[in-house]
Amino acid sequence: MVKERIYEARFLSKAKEFIQNLGAGDQIKIAAAVKTLEEGDFRSVQIKTLKRHIQELIIKSHRLVFFIGKNHVIYFVDGFIKKTQKTPRNIIENAEDIFREMNK
Repeated sequence: MVKERIYEARFLSKAKEFIQNLGAGDQIKIAAAVKTLEEGDFRSVQIKTLKRHIQELIIKSHRLVFFIGKNHVIYFVDGFIKKTQKTPRNIIENAEDIFREMNK
């Protein structure tokens, strides 16, 4: 049985570039996690809320920062490899700026 997509994933340039620079194995893992989110299953993947609407999808040491916009669209804003305990402030602030701009 094929699950229906409830959400649509859109990748902004920084997130797209981050994923394209990863190895094929990591890209496959990310694609599987994104597909799970598109199906509306937010419990089967690891997600951390960073600030109000800004969240990060966690796949091993890889992080994809995202928010959910209007019309059930998941916007992936940026990606990075987690090396410290904290998510870089500039990545969170950039995601907040984009969120505000899109929700005017």
